Amino acid sequence: MKSLFIITVLSFGIFSCSGQKKTQAIDSPAQPRIIPAAERMDVYLPLIKGKRVGIFANQTSMVGNTHLVDTLVKQGVDIQIIFGPEHGFRGNASAGEHVNNEKDAKTGIPVISLYGSKRKPSAEDLSKVDVLIFDIQDVGVRFYTYISSLQDFMEAAFENSKPLMILDRPNPNGFYVDGPVLDPKFKSFVGMQPVPIVYGMTIAEYAFMIAGEKWLSEKANEKYSYYLHAENSKDTAFHFQVIKCKNYTHNSKYILPVKTSPNIPDMQSVYLYPSTCLFEGTVLSEGRGTPKPFQVFGDPSLPRNLFSFTPQPNEGAKSSKHYGEVCYGWNLSGPVDEVLKETDGKIQLKWFLEAYKLFPNKDSFFLKNNFIYKLTGNDIFKQQVIDGKSEEEIKKSWEPALTQFKAIRKKYLLYDDFN
Repeated sequence: MKSLFIITVLSFGIFSCSGQKKTQAIDSPAQPRIIPAAERMDVYLPLIKGKRVGIFANQTSMVGNTHLVDTLVKQGVDIQIIFGPEHGFRGNASAGEHVNNEKDAKTGIPVISLYGSKRKPSAEDLSKVDVLIFDIQDVGVRFYTYISSLQDFMEAAFENSKPLMILDRPNPNGFYVDGPVLDPKFKSFVGMQPVPIVYGMTIAEYAFMIAGEKWLSEKANEKYSYYLHAENSKDTAFHFQVIKCKNYTHNSKYILPVKTSPNIPDMQSVYLYPSTCLFEGTVLSEGRGTPKPFQVFGDPSLPRNLFSFTPQPNEGAKSSKHYGEVCYGWNLSGPVDEVLKETDGKIQLKWFLEAYKLFPNKDSFFLKNNFIYKLTGNDIFKQQVIDGKSEEEIKKSWEPALTQFKAIRKKYLLYDDFN
């Protein structure tokens, strides 16, 4: 008998096979605590009891003060395999560092790295699994690679007809949308889809979008379309299910309880990252190897009357730019509220343009490998900076594609929007 591809959002909403979303109002007292889906065990635990589970998780996959894997094992859930993203399952590998397979020291469960020799689970990896779970905290920025890992994980699930459950988490940058939309010819692991730098969606909303817009692999798109339109049958099993957060909207300013990666240690870095990560495409240090990554940036050749710092190797940034050299530049750190006010719910280009203006050798400002193309998703921004375009002029060039994206985004929102 055919199996119905049930696309369910639990709770407060369900997607019908026509793709139309039905939602119910959420009763929410003044500023109630936001509850990530992983904590809503009464909703999803009955759906995985008695099943063999594979789970994509890292150090952010917490249920209160306990890791989701440890919590589920204690509840008697049969976790057969763990998959880990960039920075590893326990989150202590440097950015871009190859991560090997291992066995989790605490539970003895095999951990397969999806940021090592492969990016996608194999059919063999999934052969002893009945259901897959994805639970990782994102920061809502295109070049933060967890959404790329999500896409690969979804494709593996759909291609191998494995049920997939996403435990949604709030987006700490989910209260705005901004930045250039990626041109597909610059697709890479730091930008796989035509979305802006800040896309204003939770991980589950993003998942619905890349499936609904047919941005997955050809085989995954075919499987998704087939199951979406399969005839009703008594032989039903969920294949793509989302557990929602509770008390979250896109007006929420969610404070992360756990750092998402070694170089996003606090909310100041979260708020500044969409703007200052662009320095990764230049010769300037973006603050890796300091206590304030993405909050300080500079270069040894900039004027010496600027803020100074000296990057040094650390556990989360074993190699990067200008280690052991005194750099001169900017320090944007401060109280969280002040940093949030400074970023003002948009990407700020003023620091980047000022750094270029002060940099003495303009020809060597951008990295020779043109990594800036992958970060911005185009080859226009670099030339705009060289040509002396203003922030206003550059941002105006983003608007046509941004307007188109915002219309797409609206179709897949699971929570009240910010406007």
